[in-house]
Amino acid sequence: QVQLVESGGGLVQPGGSLRLSCAAKGVTLDYYAIGWFRQAPGKEREGVSCISIRDGSTYYADSVKGRFTISRDNAKNTVYLQMNSLKHEDTAVYSCAAELVLLDYTVQAMCVMSAFDSWGQGTQVTVSS
Repeated sequence: QVQLVESGGGLVQPGGSLRLSCAAKGVTLDYYAIGWFRQAPGKEREGVSCISIRDGSTYYADSVKGRFTISRDNAKNTVYLQMNSLKHEDTAVYSCAAELVLLDYTVQAMCVMSAFDSWGQGTQVTVSS
């Protein structure tokens, strides 16, 4: 079982930046995909961005393309989500999730389907002036 610990959330003004971290414990992530998901009150969970640790392939939701960047530090077993040009509508609880990369599934498909089994506790991101 993968244990995931998120950090880096907080309050930021519109146009500001935050970097979220997802540290994995218990396994080495070499064969995993890591996803960042968010859920705002009254809305469905959305796959924001996902990455395959092994080959680095990524997926971004249209709502964050060009503003968010997902990256990995294999030595630290950690995945980051750099969020720039934040907007009010980015306010949500952000959670990271891990799953072994599924045969015949792209990282995009895994992200869109939320095909992840291990989840972190979530971190609040609030964009407000």
